[in-house]
Amino acid sequence: MNCNNIIKKIKSLHNPKAVEGMARYGINPESNYGVKVSTLREMAKEIGKDHELALELWDSGIHDARILAPLIEDKALVTENQMDRWVSVLDSWDICDNACALFTSTEWAYEKAVEWSRSDEEFVKRAGYVMMARLAVRDKKADNSTFEAFFPHIRRGATDERNYVKKAVNWAVRSIGKRNLALRKRALELAREIKNIDSKAARWIANDAIRELENIKTIEAVRRKDCGGKE
Repeated sequence: MNCNNIIKKIKSLHNPKAVEGMARYGINPESNYGVKVSTLREMAKEIGKDHELALELWDSGIHDARILAPLIEDKALVTENQMDRWVSVLDSWDICDNACALFTSTEWAYEKAVEWSRSDEEFVKRAGYVMMARLAVRDKKADNSTFEAFFPHIRRGATDERNYVKKAVNWAVRSIGKRNLALRKRALELAREIKNIDSKAARWIANDAIRELENIKTIEAVRRKDCGGKE
């Protein structure tokens, strides 16, 4: 399948009601054909990994194509320039989060998490914190200090009132805190520090993170991780 054929297929699946529904959840309706993610995943399986096609699909600017592109991208061929280029045009949280799932597999993942978190652009900044959250789940071998190094950047981002940034900052705190019992303790300490900041966003981030990390089910799940069990 070439890029033109895939885009034709995406357009043939246009679902205006789905686009309206997505918009209610904050997903950008522009150039969006409302194709289900499950359908795009099936298309990705049929296509297989294809670096050049992924680049073409992304450059089309079509929302659905930009969800599909990271699914077929060969992570071994992703470049640092490509990561920066893709992130610079993000305009919807779902595309952001999906791209970050790919980017956490690259050698620049930790570097970009910090770099992007310093950006003034809403979705670039969100990408930085989504990277932190996803790395906390994905990188099983990293030690605790690797994630504690994110804390100053999380603290800095906690006063950003923009919805998609503050939710990503919160996600980063919760994901790090659910990694193991030691990081749960440290993440709770961080959340309590953030709670004392004179900022509505900071208080929301902290209260939500504390609520989840102090939940008995969360504690039990984290304890099982420490014991080598399954959640």
